Amino acid sequence: MSKKRRQHNPEFKAKVALEALKGIEPIQALAAKYKIHPTQITQWKQELLAQLPGVFARKGVPDPAETEAREARLFQKIGQLEVELDWLKKKSAELNG
Repeated sequence: MSKKRRQHNPEFKAKVALEALKGIEPIQALAAKYKIHPTQITQWKQELLAQLPGVFARKGVPDPAETEAREARLFQKIGQLEVELDWLKKKSAELNG
């Protein structure tokens, strides 16, 4: 009978990788503490190091065409809502009047 693979959530992986990155305890001690293979911790640590520069990267300036398209959709939605509101006011006045 085979063992079922354990699935670890991203928060757990980040916690373990950050502890490994700090270097307070050796990888072997962390592996024993969290009951994970040392290779797995090393992989998570390498993945964390690879993604760290992106955390502080500046977000790019939004594409002007994309911004205009978004504005157009929002203005269209505003217009639609105004028409619906006017219609509801008219119907409400007819019922109450």
